[in-house]
Amino acid sequence: MTGIRPSRPGWGVFWMVVTGAQFVGVTVLVKTLGTRIPAPEAAFLRYVLGLVFFIPILGTLLRQRYDRKLWLMFTARGVAHTGAVALWFYAMARIPIADVTAMNYLSPIYVTIGAALFLGERLALRRVLAILAALIGTLIILRPGFREIGSGHLAMLFVAICFGASYLLAKLMTNRVSPAIVVAMLSIIVTIGLAPLAAMNWVTPTLTETLILFGVACLATGGHYTMTLAFAAAPLAVTQPVSFLQLVWAVLVGALFFNERVDVFVVLGGTLIVGAVSFISWREMVLKRKAVTPNPSATKV
Repeated sequence: MTGIRPSRPGWGVFWMVVTGAQFVGVTVLVKTLGTRIPAPEAAFLRYVLGLVFFIPILGTLLRQRYDRKLWLMFTARGVAHTGAVALWFYAMARIPIADVTAMNYLSPIYVTIGAALFLGERLALRRVLAILAALIGTLIILRPGFREIGSGHLAMLFVAICFGASYLLAKLMTNRVSPAIVVAMLSIIVTIGLAPLAAMNWVTPTLTETLILFGVACLATGGHYTMTLAFAAAPLAVTQPVSFLQLVWAVLVGALFFNERVDVFVVLGGTLIVGAVSFISWREMVLKRKAVTPNPSATKV
């Protein structure tokens, strides 16, 4: 017995399709929520309601003893993620679902750049070209000078950067503590970080709005769980391209349920970004090194 799990590409693709469907469900619910509830409050309520899923490991959390460096990493990640989540909720309520989904694919590109700058990852020519392709894809989506760039689009640029920083810190922490602890600590710190922002402009949610946000918490938690099943079943290079389906579904849902125009440029730009991310993941597999580039879903709320 070698202890190495056999690769099951079919199951990996299946679980990634399920993951994508759940994350698209998250965007649909947040879009349905609208703008009555301020973005920081909506994000805060999503995390508060999601804490129920971490009750089973509460005892383990309370027994843990962390050193100062680990606490600093927990806090830094929490701050980055807090900003990302608040901005993501803000953008989701103001720009088309397809735009948010396509621009969310940028996070792995920023992770790749950050890994080169801070983790000593080698940035070979192929990876530089992939990054350039992703940036061109971003320009195709935004088309500065040819369309109005709204505050939601600008928010998504910062969302991708903050999520990228959050993921890099998570990669560092998983070398010292279990992934479950990393996720639980993130949820607790983000909840605390969002609390004062939510209190500044509190709007009492209706029962319907509360149920929508609980649905967001359920789908987001379920999406992260099925994503781990996909990663366990197949290499990242297999599951990564499947994430493109999220953009397809986002375009269809936006057009059918929210009367959003199908923007060919958003699809084209998103395809370029996904292609670049998939290429980087494939190269990591070919070089047989520990993957740094995350699946775009890995950085969601």
